[in-house]
Amino acid sequence: MESLLHRFLRYIVVDTQSDELSETQPSTGKQLRLLEMLRDELKSMGVDAELDEWGYVMASIPANIEGDIPAIGFIAHVDTSPDASGAGVKPQIVENYDGGDIPLSGVPGMVLRVKDFPEIAAHKGETVITTDGTTLLGADDKAGVAEIMDAVQYIVSHPEFRHGKVCVAFTPDEEIGRGVVKFDVAKFGADYAYTMDGGEAGELEFENFNAASASVHIQGRNVHPGYAKDKMKNAILIAQEFNSLLPVGQRPELTGGYDGFLHITGIKGSVEECDFSYIIRDHDAEKFEAKKQELGRCADFINARYGSGTATLTVKDQYRNMREKVEPHYHIVETAVKAMELAGVKPRIQPIRGGTDGANLSFKGLPCPNIFAGGMNFHGRYEWVTLENMQKASAVILNIIRIFAEK
Repeated sequence: MESLLHRFLRYIVVDTQSDELSETQPSTGKQLRLLEMLRDELKSMGVDAELDEWGYVMASIPANIEGDIPAIGFIAHVDTSPDASGAGVKPQIVENYDGGDIPLSGVPGMVLRVKDFPEIAAHKGETVITTDGTTLLGADDKAGVAEIMDAVQYIVSHPEFRHGKVCVAFTPDEEIGRGVVKFDVAKFGADYAYTMDGGEAGELEFENFNAASASVHIQGRNVHPGYAKDKMKNAILIAQEFNSLLPVGQRPELTGGYDGFLHITGIKGSVEECDFSYIIRDHDAEKFEAKKQELGRCADFINARYGSGTATLTVKDQYRNMREKVEPHYHIVETAVKAMELAGVKPRIQPIRGGTDGANLSFKGLPCPNIFAGGMNFHGRYEWVTLENMQKASAVILNIIRIFAEK
């Protein structure tokens, strides 16, 4: 039997970064390498598994007891964020962590400091896995992938473990908001499911942001600077002006809890033209729409000031708050709470300040709360996870299956 740690380390060295500019599904072919590995590993365990044309691995383990037991699914995504490189991951394994700062060996002077990330100090004595500072780690969401596979390994190697039908899926492109666009819920075969895609141990979420992306194109006018008076329209400066019109207090670094935000994520341009992008987030549907309208008013102001066609705004909805679809089936949240308590984990129900595949799946008819995967500082070079958190997550999966079987 492969250890959970070894399995996780095998997965994170596979580059699976998704690409929001790609029009294909999966958005990058390299994601298929890990998806094919997972399909083959499931088959090698004797589990019926397939990889479809859209990059979804689906598998199921038949019930080994009789009765009207719901089929329960567990889902994780294989792609890593475009925000940081996922190629050539070189993890650091810190056994019996002493509670202090951790140097990241790949970048001189780069340190995972407790004063910057105080959460890590609570894991003194555990096995901490970090990056070497040159890439992200990939715990989002390969920790979730490894935890599900570890649970599957336990089930197939322990025939005495009583369970209903268990469904498993691994998806591409979650990080770019397209993870389950073509996911066939009926084919998956679960009545309820859980994504293993949260952070610290104990996190349990059934409400998330409403989400949209926005892109803005500024068309300027470039003239030789020596003769630019009353003629030049500097697209870079106009883009800065556009952003300055937005409420400062709605930036993500100034928000928390149920607060939404408008977050500028990229800018590229010249005097002649400039393109920049935002993500828009809010748990409240009315406030979410108000944020989109605020961007529209900024574009109108710029066009009135500099001429029609100067600012072109494009807004695309990505996913919605799953609370309205999960709450009528609140027993699946209560089951997860009990499963955590049985694993010695204190449950913490909170809103997701982000989104998961579970949001879109819930609107496709598959209620799907989100459970911790155990990592922190996702999407960047300070990402880390502990082996103990992953072990707890795997235990929670098995406890959920056990609880539904006992019911």
